[in-house]
Amino acid sequence: MTAAEDILDRAAAAALSLAADRPWTQISLRDIAVKAEVPFAELYARADGKAAVLAHLSTRFDRAALATASAQVATTHDRLFDAAMARIEAMEPHRAALIAISRSERLVVSALRFPKTARAILEAAGVDATPARLTAMTAVWVRALQVWRDDEGALNRTMAELDKRLKQMTSGLEKVGAGV
Repeated sequence: MTAAEDILDRAAAAALSLAADRPWTQISLRDIAVKAEVPFAELYARADGKAAVLAHLSTRFDRAALATASAQVATTHDRLFDAAMARIEAMEPHRAALIAISRSERLVVSALRFPKTARAILEAAGVDATPARLTAMTAVWVRALQVWRDDEGALNRTMAELDKRLKQMTSGLEKVGAGV
């Protein structure tokens, strides 16, 4: 791990900790640096705002989806499902903070990160991220997150919604000749 990654990882952990305790809008990048015990100038050089810290955090969660790429699962549906669930399971310990952050951010700000995650899920499953597939997977991801926010416990509702939406995505893409 490089020094830059260590600083960003520490900042991401600090951001989650702070967001669990107070409104995201009341947390500054300086607050994150103090909580992470990193010099503010060094954090600022790597992340010039809270959005950059969140982007790093999102990338860390995406790695969980990408880590499933070596799994030898038979069907594309199952590989997509496994990659998306790995991403959700990586987020699960930070549920309260992530929900608080998403409620404080404008929808457009949060939505900017969704296609990147959708691409990671597709790539982890060995599916080429064509524009049609990326758009469809982004829609699946958005809906899965909506259900996840209210699905505490074993994530049964989230898994059922993800399964249903992936089947709809596959069917819809096949109808337009862009199948998975």
